[in-house]
Amino acid sequence: FISLFSIMFSSHIRTVVLVLALLFSAAMFGSVADASHSWGTYHWARAANPFTLQLGDNVSTTWDAYLGAASTDWSVSSVLDTAVVSGANLKNCKPVGGRVEVCNRKYGKNGWLGVAQIWISGSHIVQGTVRVNDTYFNTTAYNTPAWRQFVMCQEIGHTFGLAHQDEKFGNANLGSCMDYTNDPTTNQHPNDHDYTQLETIYSSHLDMMTTALSKAAGASARANNNDIDTTDQKDWGKEVRKSKDGKSSLHERDLGKGQKLFTFVIWAE
Repeated sequence: FISLFSIMFSSHIRTVVLVLALLFSAAMFGSVADASHSWGTYHWARAANPFTLQLGDNVSTTWDAYLGAASTDWSVSSVLDTAVVSGANLKNCKPVGGRVEVCNRKYGKNGWLGVAQIWISGSHIVQGTVRVNDTYFNTTAYNTPAWRQFVMCQEIGHTFGLAHQDEKFGNANLGSCMDYTNDPTTNQHPNDHDYTQLETIYSSHLDMMTTALSKAAGASARANNNDIDTTDQKDWGKEVRKSKDGKSSLHERDLGKGQKLFTFVIWAE
């Protein structure tokens, strides 16, 4: 009887220890695994998955490989593919309905390394642009393959509806280009959590219309955008989010008639 009681008691203790260990593990790691880094409910309208989003190549030969690598990385997703196509406007990077224009230029000492901008109609993304600032990427601090790939990957990721996984620069890298960092060596590409988040965004429902590859989709947004200098922070609208270093990471401008412009920005140190 004593031996049987000892076995039962020992088994009970092991069960309690196992439960406590699982609870501790969930508390420690659940917030990372379950974290959502979509920004609102914004997404490209499409009638089926996977859908294709065109990336207009307005970048110089210095940037072509980084744009190509980012396109390949994001196309691993099960819900979307990207295709690099000829750019529509090299000089001013104006948006084109139904796609994302990607540009590089010396935009000046304005503080930002990269900017991603999305025009919204209701809850649907209708067009986007990505800009990388050669004023900083031509300096020793940022003229590295790791910094170029990190920023290109992150800004393109924003145009799908992704926010940042983390906005602390000095903590350990998450292995994702959607994670702020002081050293992007291990943060140059999407990670599994980025792909999972895209599945969450685009597998929840399909739309009766499409904005991807639709030039007409961005027409009304452009009509309300003619006087906006999208490279100038003063025209980005209100600040709606700060990163952990106290700098703005997201701006919102109301264009009227259900149209909005969102601007994600990553700043140089």
